[in-house]
Amino acid sequence: MKPRESNLRLLSAGSVLTLCVAALTFLGLVVLSSAGKSLSSNPYFYFQRQSLWLALALMAGLFTAFLNLDTVRKGTWYIVGVALLLLVAVLIPGIGVKVNGASRWLDLGMMRLQVSDLAKLALIFGMAHYLAQNQRQITRFWEGFVLPCLGLGLVCGLIMLEPDFGTTALCGIVGLCMLFVAGTRLLFLIPSGLLALVAFSVAVYLDPIRLRRVTSFMDVEANKSDSAYQLWQGILAFGAGGVDGVGLGNGRQQLSYLPESHTDFVFPVIGEELGFITTAAVVTLFLIVFLCGVWSLRRAPNMYQFLLVCGALWFLTFQALINMGVVTGLLPTKGMSLPFISYGGSNLVVMFVLVGLILNCFRHWQKPALKRPRHL
Repeated sequence: MKPRESNLRLLSAGSVLTLCVAALTFLGLVVLSSAGKSLSSNPYFYFQRQSLWLALALMAGLFTAFLNLDTVRKGTWYIVGVALLLLVAVLIPGIGVKVNGASRWLDLGMMRLQVSDLAKLALIFGMAHYLAQNQRQITRFWEGFVLPCLGLGLVCGLIMLEPDFGTTALCGIVGLCMLFVAGTRLLFLIPSGLLALVAFSVAVYLDPIRLRRVTSFMDVEANKSDSAYQLWQGILAFGAGGVDGVGLGNGRQQLSYLPESHTDFVFPVIGEELGFITTAAVVTLFLIVFLCGVWSLRRAPNMYQFLLVCGALWFLTFQALINMGVVTGLLPTKGMSLPFISYGGSNLVVMFVLVGLILNCFRHWQKPALKRPRHL
């Protein structure tokens, strides 16, 4: 492939990524204008709030896209330190806001900040910096495995204490994936991954609420009036929508039948009101976002930015997959928002920052591609 042709393809991939994110975000605003009508006396309350958050998210995303990441890298441990302090603060009674038994938010007056969203950014910045800095020792047991896993375990452990099992699993998966592409030996990663899975399973088993969610999703119809009620209503919404939907604003499930219809379970609202065609389009858009992100890695200027983009891409992709897997009954019910579409300010801002990190990579299209050896 000629250099000029390759550069043009990279630039067009960045444009396609931007358009896909814009389409998903616009769809989210449209659906929120419908799903939020039965949740507030002001029918456009959630639409208006999300629009304000979107303005902030756009600024954060644009700022990140043109940011000198080498400068940010110098303050990596400050970013990680602040995130850890916030994760501890949210656990302190009187500081953290507890909702449905989970203390995950900080009250900032006009808004609530979900600390685990910021922890996602701190995790990929910290892991990318450490792994890139220690490339020569990455195949060693202590430097390439134990030390980064201790940091990863600290972040995941604090999130688990909130408790937030879904985000804990998400951060753990992304962290292990970053270790893998950085060159950590599979001989270390596979046993640790299995051990983490066992520990996570034990934690779920010891928590009656989580255990009931896991067992109920295996037989949704038998538990449709109890622990699987939300999932059952979501499945009904998909079925009612058919191919082309019942029409925007005409869905029944968003009339208080489906809990969290504007956040974690917004995808079934799309299925009911706009039909299978639109849900398939959403899946396709996320797939294109993933492929554009992979394409951007071809011109990562250094291992640090390569790992940053990998982490950002995996957080976006895995979060979307988990959300869609949960609401379709393929995974146990767990609260996790759908990127760009679900209502939620701090999550929207973080998602746009992750996109900004990917777009930042496209600015280096004139530089030679980075060669990355794979150590097994």
